Amino acid sequence: MQRKVALGGTMKRRTALLVVASALTLAACASPRKPDLTLPAAFEAPSAAAPAAQAAAVNLDRWWEVFGDAQLNSLIDTALTRSPDARTALAQLEQARAVRQGQRAQLYIPSGALAGSASRRNTTILDGAQIDFPGFRNSGNADSQSLNFDVSWELDLYGRRRAANQRVNGDFAAARFSYEAARASLAASVAQSYFEARGLAIQLEDARITAGLQKRTYDLADARGKRGLVATSEGDRVAGDLAQAEAQAAALEAQLQAAKRTLLILTGRGVEPTASLTTEPNVGVAPAVPATVPGDLLERRPDVRQAQARLTAAAGNLRVAELARFPTFTLAPGIGLSRSEQPGFSSTTRIWTLAGSLNVPVFDQVRLAAEVKNYSAQAEQAVIAYEKAVQTAYGEAENSLVQLSADQRRVVLLRDGEARARRAYDAGRKGYDLGLNDLSTLIQSEQGWRAARSAYTGAQVQALTRAVQAYKALGGGWSPSNPASETASR
Repeated sequence: MQRKVALGGTMKRRTALLVVASALTLAACASPRKPDLTLPAAFEAPSAAAPAAQAAAVNLDRWWEVFGDAQLNSLIDTALTRSPDARTALAQLEQARAVRQGQRAQLYIPSGALAGSASRRNTTILDGAQIDFPGFRNSGNADSQSLNFDVSWELDLYGRRRAANQRVNGDFAAARFSYEAARASLAASVAQSYFEARGLAIQLEDARITAGLQKRTYDLADARGKRGLVATSEGDRVAGDLAQAEAQAAALEAQLQAAKRTLLILTGRGVEPTASLTTEPNVGVAPAVPATVPGDLLERRPDVRQAQARLTAAAGNLRVAELARFPTFTLAPGIGLSRSEQPGFSSTTRIWTLAGSLNVPVFDQVRLAAEVKNYSAQAEQAVIAYEKAVQTAYGEAENSLVQLSADQRRVVLLRDGEARARRAYDAGRKGYDLGLNDLSTLIQSEQGWRAARSAYTGAQVQALTRAVQAYKALGGGWSPSNPASETASR
């Protein structure tokens, strides 16, 4: 009977060892797959890159300076400092930095506490004999004090701490790149709103000029009608066009006020009067983008870098889950002092301890194996998200370059068309003033010029906003070599 019991105990120990060995073997196998980051060697879009002589001057880190607009530079710099979005992003970065600091301290600093206590106990003999020998009494005060310092430290034999640190660093890196992405998006939003406001200012000025021309035409038609040279209906027709032009000017003025308010909010000046923000009725020419290749997106795009950091964190999580199936070894040294003062005698004692423990998760292997599968699936999702971020970045960059090239050609064509329409209107105007043309001819030439002017202004604004999108899509607005997140909140 004793033989059977011993044999059964041996089999149980062997089974436990086999379970642990199998766990260690399986844990060493799981790892995220390598993401597919294949990109074309060059963009398909027609080249809109700056000439070689200008390429060195194009700085993607601060692309807005390429436009040569001091007001735009000031607005973006103000937004990056004062905007609620920028300050929120900074607060989130500070939170992530504090979390990382606490997690790293938990990894590398042993757990332990300094504990002290003190007590006094009074004994009074109410009934019975009072003992009062020299050096001993059974009544009176008894004081005791103790001070202990105990530490617990896990021996990292398998790289568990290194894997956890990889996860912590990955999470913080993702927060850093999220901060940079928020600032880059903010700079682009300010620039787009700025150019849109400038475009509205041009349209408002054009509408007012048109209203002035309509007023002049109305006065002339009304005077001719009163002299019986033309039908009075001509004056009524021009009066209707004048009312439409004035109504359009009023609508554009309201749109410009709203655009200026949006721009003030973006720059953190949302409660200031719109009059504090001047918008000149002119826009510049969309600059060419610097020569770049798709592979640069892996380094320059903060959202791609963020996806990469999340994959790093997911790989760390997976490794931590794998190593949770390994045994853990813990050392627990300690030291303490205690003092006791009894009626008639006292003593001081020093105590030290050194303990160690081994924990083998034998019966948790099924649960821990499920955890490994869980984090393995999460790591695969992170790989897919990284691949998607790369493809999305390439698609956005490619599309923005294609559209920018088309917009630049469109601006050139519409500029020529607007010049021709303006000459046609000037000729029609002179002919009408001299009585050589009728009112219909003048109105048609004026409408043609107004339409050409509006299309040209819209194309200019669209080309500028498209250039902003291209700079953002190429990863502009931050410095990968010297990110703002390295110095922010320090």
